[in-house]
Amino acid sequence: MTTVTYAEVGATAGELPAGYHHVRLTRVIGHGREVFDRASDDLFAGLVQRRAGARIRLSDVPLREGTRVRMLVSVGPLSFRIPCLVVWAERSATSAGYAYGTLPGHPERGEERFALHLAPSGEVTFTITAFSAPGRWFALLGGPLARLVQSRMTRRYLAAL
Repeated sequence: MTTVTYAEVGATAGELPAGYHHVRLTRVIGHGREVFDRASDDLFAGLVQRRAGARIRLSDVPLREGTRVRMLVSVGPLSFRIPCLVVWAERSATSAGYAYGTLPGHPERGEERFALHLAPSGEVTFTITAFSAPGRWFALLGGPLARLVQSRMTRRYLAAL
């Protein structure tokens, strides 16, 4: 298994590590078991990224811990290779999600977690949690533009379910 490019594996499950840009966004996507089950299936099939405009290939469908994720994201005339490794995946009656970490070649270094929760009230929430820092020279030089692209993709991911 290829090694991820950051030391804080699993940190999206709790307090986010210092020295990184942090993201934690949640939205209600609907109500009820049917909504939760459909969203969980879509999440584990990579449809969040596909619906957000990324081209994605998974080594395993449904994805699981150890799945290699290869995305290609285009920004105008530029395309960026986004290799990741699923470092956590879990599905239960009331929660489902996974986190992937960056692999060598990814523009950033860090981790992103996608989590669904079915509350006792029936409310289904989708949360994206991430920490990242520039991992390649162009992400470092791109500074504000890189953050803008990342923010745009996170909002598109959140709207995808």
